[in-house]
Amino acid sequence: MRVVITGGSGLIGSHLTRSLAGDGHEVVVLSRRPEEVGGLPSGARAQGWDGRTAAGWGHLVAGAAVVHLAGESIAAGRWTEAKKRRIRTSRVDSSRALVEAVEEAPEKPRVLLQASAVGYYGPRGDEDVAEDEPPGSDFLGRTCVEWEEASAAVEALGVRRPVLRTGLVLARDGGALAKMLLPFRLFAGGPVGSGRQAMPWIHLADEVGAIRFLLDHPTATGPFNLASPNPVTNREFARAVGRVLKRPSFLPAPAFALRLALGEMADILLAGQRAVPLRLAGLGFLFRFPTLEPALRDLLQ
Repeated sequence: MRVVITGGSGLIGSHLTRSLAGDGHEVVVLSRRPEEVGGLPSGARAQGWDGRTAAGWGHLVAGAAVVHLAGESIAAGRWTEAKKRRIRTSRVDSSRALVEAVEEAPEKPRVLLQASAVGYYGPRGDEDVAEDEPPGSDFLGRTCVEWEEASAAVEALGVRRPVLRTGLVLARDGGALAKMLLPFRLFAGGPVGSGRQAMPWIHLADEVGAIRFLLDHPTATGPFNLASPNPVTNREFARAVGRVLKRPSFLPAPAFALRLALGEMADILLAGQRAVPLRLAGLGFLFRFPTLEPALRDLLQ
């Protein structure tokens, strides 16, 4: 099977590429700078695209499976108005480019997996948030709605489209976890803000496993929360990290200091949602790491 991956050089995409290529699949990684994509395994190659049109690569989706992960990082840099525009347009424009490619393909792709995020639901309280909950009205909520809707037209063309609402991906070689560990390694770790906000997390191995599960499942369509069935509060997360690293975990990071340092982006850390994978579990997906502390031990020890 040929699998076309946008954002295939990022944390999730690179691990997904290695997993698929390792099982003998042909993998095409779409990148705006294909010459800089290194370390691809045998069976994978990089293909240039502009992120806005199907020019030069659209033929590759014919009969393929497509995993759309591309988008400006939300965690790199302060959220200026220009940064927020890039976050939105990089997601919406690239999704529309995929629709253009599907429309032009003589043979439609078998499936298109559309990335999104649990930020779709906006800040929530203590209740579990399943996939049928409405979107939030904050910046991330509105962006996720537009992001998801931008590729919805492929369904009318007969293409199955699961939507991946991913939580905080925990990995040993990148992502948010490495940044979160620094205070703990300096014996200054602890909860962020009140510590009561929910953290819908997922081990990278389960993120890749869930994507592959949804690629292959013939009836999987619509939104899926890619998050552990056991979300934790920020305070519980801090305590678990402290136990695994054998470091103190009681020094809080005040909300005002985070907002001063990060601006609007601080709301990602200070507000959360208990997103649970109700639909994924309903299809029979089994998590390798359903609880936090074993996941952290696997990554950190």
